[in-house]
Amino acid sequence: MRTLSICAALLSVALCGALNAEEKLSMSDADKKMYAELVDNNPAEMDVAEGEQLFSAAIGTEAYAKMVGVKEKDLPAYIAGFPRYVEAAKRVVTLSQTIQMAMADRSQAVPKLESKEMLKMTTYLKSLANEQKTNIDVKANKAMKEMMALGQDVFEQRRGGRGLSCNSCHSADIVGQRLRMQPLPDLGASVTAAAGTWPAYRMTKSETTLLDKRFQQCMDNALLAKIPLGSKEMVALEVYITNKTKGNAIQVPGVKR
Repeated sequence: MRTLSICAALLSVALCGALNAEEKLSMSDADKKMYAELVDNNPAEMDVAEGEQLFSAAIGTEAYAKMVGVKEKDLPAYIAGFPRYVEAAKRVVTLSQTIQMAMADRSQAVPKLESKEMLKMTTYLKSLANEQKTNIDVKANKAMKEMMALGQDVFEQRRGGRGLSCNSCHSADIVGQRLRMQPLPDLGASVTAAAGTWPAYRMTKSETTLLDKRFQQCMDNALLAKIPLGSKEMVALEVYITNKTKGNAIQVPGVKR
């Protein structure tokens, strides 16, 4: 196995660890067995079911479709294109933010993006697009082009005392190497496709996690200040990452280590 080329830059044994050919695989046999069981019996399906109940009681697919300006039957393909520019918001938004908009329109209490209620409703809504191919269009309009460019800047920007960026662990020349015995994934590959497999149940957290929250967890691990959920920078980062997975089928909730 090649030694991780960014170790010198990390300047931290805690982050780099001993990366060599003698390391064990990222999952033990017991963990692999658990993973296989979770794929067949994904705990996140409970969040999908609860999210459906919450969403149906607060909004419903008919009212939601009307708010975003599409026919109800076209929702699966439409949802597969998020983040996207939504006329009602006059900006590029995430799926979670459209739920907030719909609830505000109906004079419902608007849950925070960090809330369990939002997690469950977003997971349910994203599941409606299962088997659809991610169809984000970063050239659809000026707003999407600007967010794509900003997302790339956020992805590549070096921050913190170690000067790390998202690109430090996910550039083409790093993918496949190991950090803390974890294989660094290709965010656009069909198996690990970020936009197509999140929300996902994380074994190490024992909970369902949305994609933007996973970004924050990565930032925590790299000792970087977390970009706030719902901020322009976080939405732009999701646009950029989602575009890497364009054309891959959506299958959520996923299961991740």
